[in-house]
Amino acid sequence: MDQALSEARAAAARGEVPVGAVVVAPSGAVVACAGNRTRELDDPTAHAEILALRAACRAAGSERLPGHDLYVTLEPCPMCAAAISFARIARLYYGAADPKSGGVDHGARVYAHAQCHHVPEVYDGISAAPSEALLKRFFAERRRC
Repeated sequence: MDQALSEARAAAARGEVPVGAVVVAPSGAVVACAGNRTRELDDPTAHAEILALRAACRAAGSERLPGHDLYVTLEPCPMCAAAISFARIARLYYGAADPKSGGVDHGARVYAHAQCHHVPEVYDGISAAPSEALLKRFFAERRRC
């Protein structure tokens, strides 16, 4: 999660919402990491999770990542939760909860739907305090401007 937090800090420095994600292979090796780049790339799908999954899939030469773990600093939105399921991620670890836009334990609860074909193991609250602090500081600075 430390590397995901580093990616989130880098995203904030670029003016992006500070969210970072890291994909870890079954061997324990980090295979991909990313931070949000929606503004930089003019792409509403360029969330940290999506970018990290894309890079990990390229590295694996497959659209699926069985046995892989995903660490992300914020509860994934519904789009990202679905992509995590499609990629067959084994375990999802996330930091801060997102009661407003979350898609895992809040809001859409993607994994609770019968149409969801793969449900990763989900572990929440991992480094939640520093993840929340990054987000709160980022948005407080934006409100002051």
